[in-house]
Amino acid sequence: MPDTNPAESWVHAPVVLDIAGTVLDADDRRRLQHPLTGGLILFARNWVNRAQLTELTADIKAARPDVLICVDHEGGRVQRFRTDGFTHLPPMRALGDLWMRDALTATDAASAAGYVLGAELRACGVDLSFTPVLDLDHGGSSVIGDRAFHRDARVSTMLAKSLMHGLLLAGMANCGKHFPGHGFVKADSHVDVPVDKRSLKAILNDDAKPYEWLSTSLSSVMPAHVIYPRVDPQPAGFSARWLKDILRQQLGFTGAIFSDDLSMEGAKVAGAPVDAAVAALNAGCDMVLLCNQSLNRGRPIDELLDGLVAAQNQGHWQADPDSESRRVHLLPQTAPVTWDDLMHQAGYQRALERLP
Repeated sequence: MPDTNPAESWVHAPVVLDIAGTVLDADDRRRLQHPLTGGLILFARNWVNRAQLTELTADIKAARPDVLICVDHEGGRVQRFRTDGFTHLPPMRALGDLWMRDALTATDAASAAGYVLGAELRACGVDLSFTPVLDLDHGGSSVIGDRAFHRDARVSTMLAKSLMHGLLLAGMANCGKHFPGHGFVKADSHVDVPVDKRSLKAILNDDAKPYEWLSTSLSSVMPAHVIYPRVDPQPAGFSARWLKDILRQQLGFTGAIFSDDLSMEGAKVAGAPVDAAVAALNAGCDMVLLCNQSLNRGRPIDELLDGLVAAQNQGHWQADPDSESRRVHLLPQTAPVTWDDLMHQAGYQRALERLP
């Protein structure tokens, strides 16, 4: 553990990191013990089968009981675990298409998808999936595309709320992304810096509407690495105007805010990961993600953790007990059902039948 300021209470663990393999190594265990580590995100490379995943998550919790174990597991092309019994979930567009034929059947199918998604992950020890996608399908974004429910914000909101209800039945929180909307721009923020030149009024009346309508339902939100120059010169995830003034004050959101991955091209306008993390935290993020940097001994993760300690000791950002409370609130509040028990649950079997 690094030297820290003894006067610092370390009430805020904002970093979400990753691991390279299918088991924890000594570096992973050391980083999990770091006082700034609050979350861990899993990827397909961390998966062999259900038994291995369950053992890995148990090992992670043994090393750091309060860590939030996360994954991007939406359905469609963004689903990290696909074999050994995991249900192949449809892309969210399938629910939007079903809505156009039978709206109420679509809402039930969305709840079923959320329940299956959350219950299967929780049975293997995963706490949170970064879902639902609230971006609207404007038709031009390849990175969003069929991950979006629909073009209509009203339809997307109702289907997202139904999916979130299913997650809740499984004891899992949710994360709406990517605020205030990534669906209008064609560029992919993984490899580019997208710019959305619409006015604030236009965005709030369309793409950001789900965040207003779900302000009491969303557990957490992830902002987009998109620049909206008519609102702020910084991407939304580094903008206090977007996160503090608009999302929290104007739209009334009270849950946790995650940065998107700080290694993405869209985040590099804020600088190296340490600088970007400080900027995100000061803008209003409660937690910051640094993904796919654990390979080759994971030096970038150590640089982020050590750099944030130094930046905190120098007064460049402050630990926030409210942020830590929001992080802890995302942890499941109920014990998970084992996989074998889940397979015999009538509600789970019915949910499988209702998937589109």
